[in-house]
Amino acid sequence: MRGRILIPLLIALLAFGATSALGSVRVIKDGLELTFNADFAPHALPRDHAAPVSVEVSGRIATTDGSHPPPLRWMEVAIHRNGRLSTKGLPVCSAPVLQSTSSEAAMERCGPALVGRGSFRADVQLGKEILASGKILAFNSRRHGKPALVMHLFAGVPVRFTLVVPLTIGRPKTGRFGTILRAKIPRLGGGLGSVTEINLKIDRRYTYAGKRRSYVSAACEAPGDFTVVPFVFARGTFRFEGHSEISENLEQTCRVRG
Repeated sequence: MRGRILIPLLIALLAFGATSALGSVRVIKDGLELTFNADFAPHALPRDHAAPVSVEVSGRIATTDGSHPPPLRWMEVAIHRNGRLSTKGLPVCSAPVLQSTSSEAAMERCGPALVGRGSFRADVQLGKEILASGKILAFNSRRHGKPALVMHLFAGVPVRFTLVVPLTIGRPKTGRFGTILRAKIPRLGGGLGSVTEINLKIDRRYTYAGKRRSYVSAACEAPGDFTVVPFVFARGTFRFEGHSEISENLEQTCRVRG
């Protein structure tokens, strides 16, 4: 049984825990309460060829005792092999040019490479707890000559900071998963800050060499006469500072479009 769907991201800074409902996870472990939701559109996809899709993710982290959440330090997100990520002809943006920039400045420097937008909330400890919020921009990138993704998080009030997160994109030759995103998460506020909530939509259509393309595309290869199929589209492995590693699968379903 095979199903195609690719979530290229970050897609989850906060994707962790044990699978509950399709497209949603929630777990309480080591004093952390973690939730994550993911969806894609459209759910109805061709059986025999990939079609453009957009991906939306949201996640939240909290502690069971109300204390400051620990920062996420490392993550790996493995994506189902039958998804498709297209970057041919798409402009690129490098992480260094985004350092210490606002969202507006990041768009001025890397707007043509934009593949996603969203928002986030963070908890920063500066003598007292400060709750900050801001924008997320996701850009197509390259790292060591290979395709990559770079996330730009910027908050302007009540505290101003920029967090740039480069993600490498690997492609194993065998196994269930064909795309692996890896990132070492930079410290926010010298380790005094933690991202606590994230909402992100990945969706980029563009034209190259006279052909319309989509950054993310997918098909629904349901076997035989089946028209609806559940499948594991991602596995997330996450390490929080001072906490054990968490690794779990996330499921979804697709429907064959006639």
